[in-house]
Order: sequence, then structure tokens, then C-alpha cells
Amino acid sequence: MNNYIEKARAFLEQEKIDYLLVNSTNEFLVEYNELAKNSRYYLTGFSGSTGDALVSKDNIYLFVDGRYHVQADLEVNHDDITVVKLQMGDKVLDELAKRMNEHSILGICSKKNSQYRYENLVKTLGLKNITVKLFDTDPIEEKQPQKAQNLTEIPLNLTGKTKEEKIKELDLKSNEAILITNLEELSYLYNLRNFNKTNSCSIEGKAVFTQDKDYLFKDETLKDFDSFIKNCTFDTVYVDEMTVTAHDYALLGSKASKIKWNPVTNSKCIKTEAELEHYKDAFARTDKALAETGKFIEENDNISEFAIKEELEKNFRKYGAFGQSFTSIVAKDKNSALAHYSKSSKEEIIKDGSLVLIDCGGYYAGGLATDITRVFVKGEPNKLQKTVYTTVLKAFLRAFNTTKFECGQDIDKVARDFLDENAPSGFVFNHGLGHGIGVSVHEAPPRLSNGTWDSKVPLQDNMCFTIEPGLYKQDFFGIRLENSCYLQDKKIKSFVNMHYEKKLIDFSLLDEQEKEWLSHFEVK
Repeated sequence: MNNYIEKARAFLEQEKIDYLLVNSTNEFLVEYNELAKNSRYYLTGFSGSTGDALVSKDNIYLFVDGRYHVQADLEVNHDDITVVKLQMGDKVLDELAKRMNEHSILGICSKKNSQYRYENLVKTLGLKNITVKLFDTDPIEEKQPQKAQNLTEIPLNLTGKTKEEKIKELDLKSNEAILITNLEELSYLYNLRNFNKTNSCSIEGKAVFTQDKDYLFKDETLKDFDSFIKNCTFDTVYVDEMTVTAHDYALLGSKASKIKWNPVTNSKCIKTEAELEHYKDAFARTDKALAETGKFIEENDNISEFAIKEELEKNFRKYGAFGQSFTSIVAKDKNSALAHYSKSSKEEIIKDGSLVLIDCGGYYAGGLATDITRVFVKGEPNKLQKTVYTTVLKAFLRAFNTTKFECGQDIDKVARDFLDENAPSGFVFNHGLGHGIGVSVHEAPPRLSNGTWDSKVPLQDNMCFTIEPGLYKQDFFGIRLENSCYLQDKKIKSFVNMHYEKKLIDFSLLDEQEKEWLSHFEVK
């Protein structure tokens, strides 16, 4: 048993509670929280970007979605941790409730859970007479030194809107304010980025906007935020319950007013023409970096996943990237069956017949995240590799070319139905079809998935998103093909040509319509 498990259980006893929920997020509720600030990682050893742990005096449950089923099994100590593998459609709160006793008490950190999640926990667990108790402290947290941010202002020719224009769109009245704590929204509103961060370029802070003034709290001034927000005299402070912490919401008290639709979310997800032009350039650079890495794989023997990752990131820098938009995935053979594999081992050597899946992205001068996935093969592929690759390709082509959609959920269904019907035995599609992109690599909305709130948001021109169908079989391999796209005149368009691995396509499996669709993309 590790020391963090002991700390968690000591907290249960100290506070006289029955359960403790341990999150992967930090105080800004970021998705890709660095491991050094990730309490769930310290507790369980699981390094995936999302997943919750439920601690009791006898058990620890780790809840992970389909992207992480295999990874969680490999990383955790099963003597201490029980992995709960969520399936498509499963609700984590319902699964939490199943493992908790009636008339018990659950503790959560108010600074690492949104008000929305807190209220849903209260509602869901209340059906079993379970009480949810808020704590300002996280007993697992390892305090990290605060680093001053080195911020870069993005010029108007890359943003298309000034800070003042964006703030004006908030349309606030006298003595009204809006609290913005989502880092991507802050970065968007202020046209600021921190390119010194790892796998993100968002500024860190919180801000309050009024009709004629804004208050930004960051670095040293962040310590003043609680006092300011608690004592502010605004009649109304609007908050987005999805992104405001339960802690900050409580500080506002009666001044807090929930907004039905966040105006920043709305304006941020519909890109300006300047942003689209930047994206076209950024994706062209990303594509070149990845294509050169593919040549590196083909032309060199006895190279490792790690060596390929080093080459990839060198190529990103060569084509002007300031950094990666997320931890690059370089996964060979059975490792490619892990949707978010990120270890890139020196011991995993590429051999003839090896598949190499690369999922990567970067940040460039405009501060928008790129994201694409390609699969390469060393030498000649076998029949099964070609069959699976071609099946995923067919799913991508169907989704990309569909015109019968109102929201992301509709596009997801096109690919999902096809893969459910045509996947080779044992191969599964266990994640959403795509996600919005922007300041962060995962931006909401839109989402191409099934049943989430952002998958039901109507798609509009200039929204940007990925399409990334995949098929995976544990201990065999996985194939995922991803292009980033945008909507224009109600049609899906790609920022770059999809450079398919021609050796992996079984053209006998393509019908005439699919061949026509494929002809619009470059096949190498």
C-alpha cells in the first residue's frame, strides 16, 4: 500500500466520512493536468488524462472510460485498486452510487469539482440517502511552487478580434459581472498565451468582467481572488456551472447567477476567418512534421518508439511549433490498441511488419491546438492489418462526407453504426468520433459522440472539430485515422489532405463511391 492511500484513509477517519472522491484535475479544472499536480495519479498510479478514484476504508475504485481500459489494467496495483471499466453510455455518477452504501457520507474537494458536478453528485447520491460534504483541502495534493507566467499576446491578424471586441460581446449591463475561470476562455478573451507550458498554452488565472472594466487575477495576485469575489458589491455575478468550482460558487453566495449558455463558449467555438487561415497554416506545418516522421520510420532500422517521438518533436520545432498541444502518442503494434498510450518506450523496437500509430499536435504563433493521427507500417503489412485499416478508412470517409446532420451526435452515429456492423472479430470502437479544437486540443462544443451535452449542440459554420474513428483489439493492435475539420456552407471540410498509407489500403474492399471520395485526398 502506498503512502497516499494511507493519507486518504487517514482523512476518512479524521473527518468522519465514509468515502473520498479523488480527481485528476487541478484548481482550474483542466483536463490535461500535469502528473506532478494530479492527486488521482499519486493515489492509483494511473496516468491517463481523465478518471476518478473512490476511496473507502476497504476499497479503492478507479473509474475509466474506453480509452483507458487496458492502460489502467497495466498501471495500477490490483491488490489495492479495482478498475471499473465504463462502457459507452455509462454515467460515472451512477457507477459511483452502485459502490456506496446508503446513509453514508462522501467527501469531495470543493476546489477540484465544478458546481455542476457537485449538484449532480448531491442529486444522484441523494437517491441512496448519501450526503456529499465539501472540503477546501485535498489530502493527496502535493504542493508545487508557483511559477510566474511568460505571456505572449496574439496579434489581431491571427485572432480576428481584439480583447475589447470580445469583452463587448459579453453584453453585460450596469452592476452586472461575469466570472470566468475556464483557462481556455481566459486565453481567448485576453488574446494571451503561455507558450512555456507543457501540453497547453493557456494562461492560468481567474477574471471578473463588468460592462466597463475587467479584473484579472494571476500569479501573485491570484491569492487576492477569494477576498475580492467574496466581498464584491455587484448585484449579479454570472457563472458557468460547468466550469466554476464549487468553492468559488459558494464564495459568491446569493450574488451568483447561473447562465444557461456561456457567451464565451459560443463565440470561442465559432472561429474567425483569421483563425481559420491560421489553422490552415498550422495544420500544414503539423502535416509536414508528421510526414517526415513517417519517412524516418520507413528509412531506418532498429529504431524505438522513443526515437520516433524524439524525431517527431524535432520535426515539429523545425516547422515552427512552440510546443506540443498534448503528449504525443507513438505506439507500435499491441501498444496501439491503447487509445491514449503515451509511454513511447526505448525497448519497443520497430520491426518489419510493425504498425506505428502516431497521434500528435502542436501550438504555433496563433495559439490554437492542432491534432491529427496517422498509422504507418514498416515494410509490408499483413492481411488483417490491411482489413482493419481499410475498415477504419471507410468509416472516416462516410463520416466526413455525410450531409445529414444537425449536431455532432449525428456524425458520430454514421461512423459508429458502420464500425459496429463491419469491424473484424474482436476489434472495438470504444471512444467518441471527435471533439472540438481551439485554444485547447479538446474544446467544447462541439463533440462528435453519443449523448453528451456538447454532442447535441447544433453545428454551425466555422466550428472546428476532429473526425477520428478507430478499431482496437487488446494484445493485437489498433488503428485510428484522424483529420481536423471545419464546417463551411454546412459541409465538412478538412484543413489538410489525409495522407493515407497506401500499403495499408485493401482497394478491393472499397466501393466506387469510396474510391471517388478517396480521390479527393492525397494517397502516398
